[in-house]
Amino acid sequence: MPKHRLERCGLTVTGACVALVTVLVVTLIVMVASHGLATFANDGIAVGDFLLGTTWNPHQADANGNPTVGALPMICGSFAVTILSTVIALPIAIGSAIFVVEVAPGFGRRVFQPLIELLVGIPSVVYGLIGLSVVVAWTRSWSGSTGYGILSASIVLAVMVLPTVTSLSIDALASVPHEYREGSYALGCTRWQTIWNVVLRSATPSLMTATILGMTRAFGESLAVQMVIGNSAQIPGSLLTPASTLTSVLTMGMGNEAMGTVYNDVLWSLALLLMAMSLVFILIIHLIGGRGAVRHG
Repeated sequence: MPKHRLERCGLTVTGACVALVTVLVVTLIVMVASHGLATFANDGIAVGDFLLGTTWNPHQADANGNPTVGALPMICGSFAVTILSTVIALPIAIGSAIFVVEVAPGFGRRVFQPLIELLVGIPSVVYGLIGLSVVVAWTRSWSGSTGYGILSASIVLAVMVLPTVTSLSIDALASVPHEYREGSYALGCTRWQTIWNVVLRSATPSLMTATILGMTRAFGESLAVQMVIGNSAQIPGSLLTPASTLTSVLTMGMGNEAMGTVYNDVLWSLALLLMAMSLVFILIIHLIGGRGAVRHG
């Protein structure tokens, strides 16, 4: 086959792949948006009541005859679990990355990093079962509560997002040019001064990207969270009270409601809200990456 025909064939195949992915993404967004907006366009539910309402009971009508579908408890639960799990996982991830890249690169690359990456392949249900039998029981033993709640879900999610944040943090620190370290040592700085003042500062944009990706992973997790959070649609009063998230309500309710019902439309609205938040996280990642590229450029 002539070279120009081979190149044209390659361009056609790759262009078709890009077009297919684009169509799939657009179709997904349009499908979720059309079903999610039906709650406000067809069912007479106000956007403010949906986003700021504190009572979730789609089978019960309010004083105006509309379903009681306040999503604020699930929104608060999702953000609480996401933020707390990130706070737990981030110091461990960055400390592990420093160990692998700066302290013991040989052992870290050969032994520690492969062990961390093995955690990615463990199914979510396994994390949920371990959280149910270990984390919930441990929380119950010292708190006197049921053990279900934001704290238990955050601990389980922290373990789940740890491999992602750790791997990306290792790549971020390893991408810092070695000349930066040599220059710091030449000025008389110690290893830890170099790590803190040079390596971590240079890798800050990439570390922030790793953090946001970990938060995105935590925000969209459903099965493991559903097993340990308690699934109570109320604004959590503390870290030890049962709560719920957008994903836990979706997984419990979507298979039980017929298409076209108000409850089903409301669940699609939760999915739309979840997708919108994920897109916001992705936008933040691109903004951070762009600023990091400008900074290093």
